[in-house]
Amino acid sequence: MSDAPSSSGDNAPTSAEVKPEMVITPPNAQTRDELPYRLQQQALLGEFGRFAMQSRNLDDILQRAAELCAKGLEAPYAKVLEYIPEGNLLEVRAGVGWEAGTINEVTLGADMESPAGYAYHTGQSVISNHLHEEARFRTPKLLADHGVKRAINVLIERSNDRTQNYGVLEVDSPDAGQFDSTDADFLAVFAGLLGIAIERQQADAKLARAMEYQGLLTREMSHRVKNSLMSVVSLLRVQARSAQTDDISYALDDASARVETIAQVHDHLWRGDAISFIELSDFVGELCKKMNETVPALTITCKADALVLSADNAVPLGLLINELVTNASKYAYPAGSGVIAVSARKRGKNLEIVVSDQGIGLPDGFVIDQPRKSLGFRLITGFVRQLGGRLLVEKNEPSGVRFTVEMPMLDDGA
Repeated sequence: MSDAPSSSGDNAPTSAEVKPEMVITPPNAQTRDELPYRLQQQALLGEFGRFAMQSRNLDDILQRAAELCAKGLEAPYAKVLEYIPEGNLLEVRAGVGWEAGTINEVTLGADMESPAGYAYHTGQSVISNHLHEEARFRTPKLLADHGVKRAINVLIERSNDRTQNYGVLEVDSPDAGQFDSTDADFLAVFAGLLGIAIERQQADAKLARAMEYQGLLTREMSHRVKNSLMSVVSLLRVQARSAQTDDISYALDDASARVETIAQVHDHLWRGDAISFIELSDFVGELCKKMNETVPALTITCKADALVLSADNAVPLGLLINELVTNASKYAYPAGSGVIAVSARKRGKNLEIVVSDQGIGLPDGFVIDQPRKSLGFRLITGFVRQLGGRLLVEKNEPSGVRFTVEMPMLDDGA
């Protein structure tokens, strides 16, 4: 539906004729207590400011603006008009009192013969108290159909892009009476608040689109890194199978397992909803499942709290758990079968990772940070330092070893 501009230019207003009417004493002042009326307007400005700061929905903000402006000027009709450059039109985006099918459907001409169009293009407030006798502007069909006798229009500015302001805030009434310059000031301040709210919403939407695009790029990068790492894993396994000695074969197998763990982390990030965070229980569960597949003679149990951690910690944490489980699988059970338990839970402000077994235990005099210890133990202590944590090694009851790592939860999302 369109409220098209008149094609006639005979009544085109001059700059001297289009100044808003400045009414000193409105006729309805005798029936209205002026002080409470103005105080209510100030209260409504504060109410809208609070609402606009709390809401993240632009349609709700526009609709609330129309409702409060109608209330502030004691009028049954109000609307927010958005400027559409294509066609030089103003579209009704929100409103009060209008018939169904008006909002987001009706457009008004934004030419200089339209009150709203003049307000938009000049930035001047327009007060029309006798639309049926108006010589300065034509009466838009929407207003005529609703019996509107008086209207007031103000510009909704956008401070960051004055080349195209948002639109117009308008209040209309079918009742006799007059809007005055103080009403125009109230509406102009309201439009200023509305313009700020619109700018914030548009900036938030632009930021959300940018973050979505960044997330897409990061997921694609993680996907490609995972595929590249899996190619490395395949090459290492081929080399392990053709190695001339068992020591070299074992070393290559260990290297392929570590690279595969890193690939798993990138796979988890690529498939996750939030690229900057990992869900701990899913993450640890996937690691345990994969390690169960690589050492089928052992039973690896896993229990982890539902926590959110920074993705920056995902790689060192995954490698730490992998090394602790691999160490237990190598040394705890010489017979080749047994149980390794993995748990991750929140303890105060820390995350506690525990890997325990019921195997033969550590040799007497064992010190984990001795320089001559195996590569696996050196990696374990290195990952603990990288995570800013501390490692405790103790005897498990009734037998075996218990490795406990406590690390700070800087980004737990709690």
